[in-house]
Amino acid sequence: MSYFTYNGRSSEEFGLHIEKKDVFSAPEYDAGFTSIPGRSGDLIVSNRRFANVKVTYTVFLARKNIAALADVLRAVKGWLYTAPDRYHAITDSYDTGYLRCGVISGSLDIEEQFNKLGSFRVTFSCKPFKYSLEGLQEITVENGGGIFNPEAFTAKPVITLMGTGNLTLTLQSGGYSKTWNFKGITDGVVCDSEQMNFYYGTTLLNDKVTGDGFPELPPGETVLTVSGGVSEIKIIPRWCCL
Repeated sequence: MSYFTYNGRSSEEFGLHIEKKDVFSAPEYDAGFTSIPGRSGDLIVSNRRFANVKVTYTVFLARKNIAALADVLRAVKGWLYTAPDRYHAITDSYDTGYLRCGVISGSLDIEEQFNKLGSFRVTFSCKPFKYSLEGLQEITVENGGGIFNPEAFTAKPVITLMGTGNLTLTLQSGGYSKTWNFKGITDGVVCDSEQMNFYYGTTLLNDKVTGDGFPELPPGETVLTVSGGVSEIKIIPRWCCL
């Protein structure tokens, strides 16, 4: 049976049958074009981001009578519209190796569909990238060891350095080479590149860091080197693709 999961629950719990899944085009790259007098060709002005993408499931719910159907549909709406102000993990049986982050978008128009015995469409507004489930697993990396990004897009990982004192992190991959220095670390530091924060536990450590931007893992091999009192290096790579 085809299914999707959202906000920690599966469509199978409600007896929803999926007829089809639609991903409406690739996400649009956020860029504009500016014309300059006397110059042929427009100048590309890039915001260096992709827009959200719509993912829609056409589902079917069969019950013996309208009353039974209405009871289940109320439960479905309660599930889908819980916490509609934040993104939730979405997985399905069509693409079992990946998940998306999305939120319910638009109305379901269920009541108008009773004559079709509960056929309706569920649409989610999703972040443009989907994430490899394998890349969401935390791994331990040796100092000077490599980590291989199998996807075509640069990943924004979570890197945890356990240690105290003054620490240094360097990432090198082809033409990419960046270093971050951490001063006065008491237990460790977490570098979350997607959230654009350095912290440990509930304490922000942005004021203890020098370096350009946040760590990234380009496609292919990246060598990770640390110095100072680092006792352990852990990474959640967040491999991603469109």
